[in-house]
Amino acid sequence: MVVDMKKKIMACLVAAIVILCSLTHVRSDASNHRYKEGDDVPLYANKVGPFHNPSETYRYFDLPFCSPAHMQEKKEALGEVLNGDRLVVAPYNLEFLKDKESEIVCKKKLKQEEVSQFRAAVSKDYYFQMYYDDLPLWGLLGKFDKEGKDDPKDKEVDVEFTYSVKWKDTEIPFEKRMEKYSQISSLPHHLEIHWFSIINSCVTVLLLTGFLATILMRVLKNDFVKYTHDEEAADDQEETGWKYIHGDVFRYPKYKSLFAAALGSGTQLFTLAIFIFFLALVGVFYPYNRGALFTALVVIYALTSGIAGYTAASFYCQLEGQNWVRNLLLTGSLFCGPLFLTFCFLNTVAIAYSSTAALPFGTIVVIFLIWTLVTSPLLVLGGIAGKNSKAEFQAPCRTAKFPREIPSLPWYRKTLPQMAMAGFLPFSAIYIELYYIFASVWGHRIYTIYSILFIVFIILLVVTAFITVSLTYFQLAAEDHEWWWRSFLCGGSTGLFIYGYCLYYYHARSDMSGFMQTSFFFGYMACICYGFFLMLGVVGFRASLFFVRHIYRSIKCE
Repeated sequence: MVVDMKKKIMACLVAAIVILCSLTHVRSDASNHRYKEGDDVPLYANKVGPFHNPSETYRYFDLPFCSPAHMQEKKEALGEVLNGDRLVVAPYNLEFLKDKESEIVCKKKLKQEEVSQFRAAVSKDYYFQMYYDDLPLWGLLGKFDKEGKDDPKDKEVDVEFTYSVKWKDTEIPFEKRMEKYSQISSLPHHLEIHWFSIINSCVTVLLLTGFLATILMRVLKNDFVKYTHDEEAADDQEETGWKYIHGDVFRYPKYKSLFAAALGSGTQLFTLAIFIFFLALVGVFYPYNRGALFTALVVIYALTSGIAGYTAASFYCQLEGQNWVRNLLLTGSLFCGPLFLTFCFLNTVAIAYSSTAALPFGTIVVIFLIWTLVTSPLLVLGGIAGKNSKAEFQAPCRTAKFPREIPSLPWYRKTLPQMAMAGFLPFSAIYIELYYIFASVWGHRIYTIYSILFIVFIILLVVTAFITVSLTYFQLAAEDHEWWWRSFLCGGSTGLFIYGYCLYYYHARSDMSGFMQTSFFFGYMACICYGFFLMLGVVGFRASLFFVRHIYRSIKCE
């Protein structure tokens, strides 16, 4: 019965993802992108903001441009609003195939404070963004005249706002019209160098991993030979090494409710990452498919909450936990809780700045309804299914009644040094790709080379699993049987290294400044790195659990 329920849940999830995939391909307006000469082609003004502060964006008409008589806002999807887009109809008449030269939009007298507003925007390298028939247009708002023809004093001035239009033929088909944006904005100048850097890094890491794996296999082989010889020898011979603690290695960890909740949350985030990669590889997140990624993140996270509930409740009951309801509440809030608190603070900052990064009240209500009507019920249903699964924890050795005392260990075998060693190798496999990801998320480049990113992700998982297994073996060999939390912390420690890279990127590789942008960068990156910590922690623990079961099943334990 439980197996059937799991199959039905996964079938519904896959169906929902397919529907999401089809929905994200639908154009954001009702236009069929076919026009006759003289037809009006829609032009929407989106936002303005400092070029080096991508999160600090404002409405286009917050600056004293020629505003239309009746402001017509474009209806936007959830992901577009989360992305800070606020599209309104621009007062420019751009007719299909009609050239125009210095067409006057309006004449107006700019007040002194409005001139100061424009001057401040130019000094901060403000850019503007528009969409013309769903094609993005952007550019810098202006620049100061280096020859000294700009009046340094702000005063009232009469101005004319004009625009020009020039149509040119192109041989680029409609289906490929977005490719030029990825070629200009996203890809490095030499893609071959990018591939070479990634391959070089991956080969180096894999060689090191293979070298350590060879050593580990040799040591394990010697252990198995030794313990087999000991079994054939006198039974009263004293056991040493990891076999010595066979009566304690499967003793349940401390704070097992928190541990099960971390496994549930991490498993959900891992599933989320897999589905996001699937959508990326099939071409859903094509350049300037506005809000598709944010929509996918919200919807898939809501739909996968049942996986978190099932994993957490099932494992918690395997550890003989009793209060599974409290465990479900902890699972639901372990990641969403810090994310919610961070959002509340950052949204308040955005409201204070009057930025489009501040979510409207209606959008907040929609997200709350998704959490109430989708996320929470699926979490509970998954938890009930996990509780009723009646699965037992599979341990090849019986656990002793009283725990053995752990011998005194040197400082480098403590938790923090082990986490530092565990996180460095996986981080070294991905740090080259991190720059391109950061330049896309916290800049104006477009990321399209998802094949490279997927390869790097797979290598990250493999290296994380192996390095955690290696450290778990050395921990058990030192007769330290408290490996449960250690394997999770070591597996997730790469997230801490990524956050350390955030500090480096902010100060050395970007020109971000100001309280709002700094808060958004470090606030949301803290949530992302925390998510990586949970996800990779699950990878490390699951790999270690498989390894520990295997080695203790291979020897005779009484």
